[in-house]
Amino acid sequence: MSDIGISLLLVAALFVILGSGVWIGLTLSGVAWLAMQLFSSRPAGDAMAVTIWGSASSWTLTALPLFVWMGEILFRTRLSQDMFRGLAPWMQALPGRLLHVNVVGCAIFAAVSGSSAATCATIGKMSLPELKKRGYPDGISVGSLAGAGTLGLLIPPSIIMIVYGVSADVSIAQLFIAGVLPGVLLALLFSGYLVFWALRNPSLVPPADERMSFARKLAESRHLIPVVLLIAAVLGSIYSGIATATEAAAIGVLGSLVISAVQGSLSWQTFKDSLLGGTRLYCMIALILAGAAFLTLAMGYIGLPRHLAEWIGSLGLSQFQLLAVLMVFYIVLGCFLDGISMVVLTMGVIMPTIQKAGIDPLWFGIFIVLVVEMAQITPPVGFNLFVLQGMTKREIGWIAKVTLPFFFLMIAAVGLIYAFPQIITWLPQQMRN
Repeated sequence: MSDIGISLLLVAALFVILGSGVWIGLTLSGVAWLAMQLFSSRPAGDAMAVTIWGSASSWTLTALPLFVWMGEILFRTRLSQDMFRGLAPWMQALPGRLLHVNVVGCAIFAAVSGSSAATCATIGKMSLPELKKRGYPDGISVGSLAGAGTLGLLIPPSIIMIVYGVSADVSIAQLFIAGVLPGVLLALLFSGYLVFWALRNPSLVPPADERMSFARKLAESRHLIPVVLLIAAVLGSIYSGIATATEAAAIGVLGSLVISAVQGSLSWQTFKDSLLGGTRLYCMIALILAGAAFLTLAMGYIGLPRHLAEWIGSLGLSQFQLLAVLMVFYIVLGCFLDGISMVVLTMGVIMPTIQKAGIDPLWFGIFIVLVVEMAQITPPVGFNLFVLQGMTKREIGWIAKVTLPFFFLMIAAVGLIYAFPQIITWLPQQMRN
């Protein structure tokens, strides 16, 4: 059978098994087993055991469950309400006023949570009721939150960055550093759009709350101290070279427990709930990673990645054309799979092509994260859309529609990092020096 025939057969098997309701991780393992049984001479069972054990016992991956647990602990604290109190007084003077709390709040929370869905849910739980009570339109409130929630993937620490770093053999600490400036850029684009929207629709923006003196604004900012200290502890320990990503994750868990205890929200029940919640999420991710590792091995034995890379290379695409094709590919893939599955499922096939095209794997990692962010707000499998649908009880189509401007802003961000790659590479270079 030709390579194209094998590829079509495996893709068909993938979608048939997924459509039957089997878990993604088991689906990937099943397709890999099928590929090795039919098209390889190596025993599939032996290869499966060795590969799954190797992926599950990776030391680099230990940062992942710790960051997931940290996010679960913070999700159960008063942190989001305190952030609103600390940020709101400073946003009143900007066009759009408290809408910017969505963007700034998500950017800050993203720096202590590696999950887009957790960022969206935590900030939404705090901001949406407050914005509705003050008379802000639902469309722009929900749309800005859905867009800004994706910052949870880009601003470190990020679960997707850890997964990419493990899959593509790229330094996780370097990825974390590289994500800072693109994250700030995207937050500025989102806030810039809110300013533009507010100037276009001044009648829809409610009047400012009572004026506060500078001293009172500073006093309200004290509520930001816990989250600022936690960000400094987690990211500062990585950037200063004191701790690895895994050790910084442990520091983050300890800091989260301290904040929870100081706020009075740490009880045996919340501790148990956060631990079980983190364990469930990590087990799902670990199963997907294990299945994807086995599928990558199977693809290697068949030779599909090499043949695909050679085929793409024979097309004579420029770097820009290749990246444009990959962006469309990941956006379409994001309509059917979650971000982690997209990364682990495709890295074994895509990385040889990227290396042959001379694209920096570190730069490509941030590109992938940005494109996966778009998948968080594309129906029908956009995680952030699901989160907001559960919170607002609105239809998924309406939520996707009001989020569309922020989707286009992400495309603009991809264009900017392509035109100015230093946005990604400058900070890592400074840290190396």
